[in-house]
Amino acid sequence: MVGGEIILTEVGFSQGGKAILQDVTLRLAERRIGIAGRNGSGKTTLLRLLAGLVAPSAGTVRVGATDPAADRRAALRALGILFQNPDHQILFPTVEEELAFGLRQLGQAEAEARAAVAALLAAEGRSHWARAAVHTLSQGQRQYLCLLAVLAMAPEWILLDEPFAALDLPTQHRLRRRLENLPQRLVVVSHDPEVLAGMERVIWLEAGRVRADGAAGPVLEAFRDEMRRLGEADADADLAG
Repeated sequence: MVGGEIILTEVGFSQGGKAILQDVTLRLAERRIGIAGRNGSGKTTLLRLLAGLVAPSAGTVRVGATDPAADRRAALRALGILFQNPDHQILFPTVEEELAFGLRQLGQAEAEARAAVAALLAAEGRSHWARAAVHTLSQGQRQYLCLLAVLAMAPEWILLDEPFAALDLPTQHRLRRRLENLPQRLVVVSHDPEVLAGMERVIWLEAGRVRADGAAGPVLEAFRDEMRRLGEADADADLAG
């Protein structure tokens, strides 16, 4: 089985002639890792590189010995990703079709995939969701469906991009409780320090580079101080070049 540490070595990523990530070298092994940073700092791009959805412009990304961008099936077994907006992730009209899709990608026969979906929904107390039309689900329920689609494939790592941003408070609490109890290793991207406060390790990205990396407490304290300083300095007053 593909798995193990995620290792980035001198990773860069450029798009349209603009450098989004530069010289990122990281070894990820902890169970709960946070990635902090302002909008546009490169957080989501880093997550997409980890998942193998894009390949680096420079350097290497490895999950164990595997290049996730080059071996997509192996990447699916090792890494699941949950996007900020579930509507950017959902492809099929019904819940059971959506959940079965990833299993079919892993090579399961249709009958085997549908049986696995039924077992997963039963274990989650949501058997009645199976034939439901996805468009009838609330935002929080669609986000939960995307999480179930990831869990169905039993990856070692789950990558989450601002998982609570569009959810109301009760739904945030339910999703947070579910995530806390997962055995998988999690990488959580957020610009909100409170979301990352319980992480074992936090990586702070600034302008596509690692500005700080370490225990959550001191990294988030430094991040908060810098965000407060920028806010007091009216840092967005200059016109974009």
